Amino acid sequence: MDFVRDRRVLFFGDSFVAGVGDRTGLGWVGCVVAASPDSGRPITAYNLGVRGDTSADVAARFETETQARTRNAAATYGVVLAFGANDMTEVDNRLRVAPGVAVRTLGRLIDLAEAGGHGVFVVGPPPVGERDQDERIRELSNQFAHVATHRGVPFVETAGALCAHDGWRSEAAANDGSHPGAGGYAALAEIVLAGAWGQWLEGLGAPGTSL
Repeated sequence: MDFVRDRRVLFFGDSFVAGVGDRTGLGWVGCVVAASPDSGRPITAYNLGVRGDTSADVAARFETETQARTRNAAATYGVVLAFGANDMTEVDNRLRVAPGVAVRTLGRLIDLAEAGGHGVFVVGPPPVGERDQDERIRELSNQFAHVATHRGVPFVETAGALCAHDGWRSEAAANDGSHPGAGGYAALAEIVLAGAWGQWLEGLGAPGTSL
């Protein structure tokens, strides 16, 4: 008997993935899932955003959390990687994670996900409202784009667009300086949706055949 496999998407990242600051509880992840094409194939979203996480922190939990959520052979899986802003935070005049390490970590996580048979989508880090750090974030985002493109993985740049987005900046300023409210996250979601998200998601929902 034929059936359509449901799609399960794991969103790995930091406070921006978790949607910190959005009182609706949706964040950009919820907005993207809500606006995703259905095509009769259900979507289960796992929000694995942890406030303060760097690329190294995500890597440390990646395999355990992925394995716990990809046990059903009757589903197809996708992994969204969205981190990097915290890597570019300075602590005692040192970056939490050096750019080269962050870039290599992204490549390793893409390789791990694809080795498990999971599709990968990369979302670049958004700005945090601090000029020097935002410059570092934009440069890191450019390097992430190169890694993703080299591996044939979709990549969406967000830092440049959101630095110039009045809603994102004003909401972040009204909150903690870095995290926007619902409107800012909706703007980020629009960027992701415009970045070949629907095409990528459809690729996860190939029909299967039950035993």
